[in-house]
Amino acid sequence: QVQLVESGGGLVQAGGSLRLSCAASGIIVSGNAMNWYRQAPGKQRELVSSITSGGTTNYEDSVKGRFTISRDNAKNTVYLQMNSLKPEDTAVYYCNRPSRNALYNYWGQGTQVTVSS
Repeated sequence: QVQLVESGGGLVQAGGSLRLSCAASGIIVSGNAMNWYRQAPGKQRELVSSITSGGTTNYEDSVKGRFTISRDNAKNTVYLQMNSLKPEDTAVYYCNRPSRNALYNYWGQGTQVTVSS
């Protein structure tokens, strides 16, 4: 059984930092592409960042230079370091292991990030 458990969200002032964690079980994160998505109230879920099994990273334009995705293979955990946070970063952040087969497209429960101005 695959589980993705996010943690690290919270309330932070604009300009602050948070590090989100996604602890995985049932899959090996180093052998998978992993994504971070976010969904703000009234908006569609959007892809924020991804890391391939080979370690290639990608970022949505609005977070480039501020967010960093990484993984710790020993801990089987994916991270999202978020710096210089802005109020518009406020959202629920979700960890995702993508798959073309919906049965194997796994999501965590989400962690709330709130950035106050």
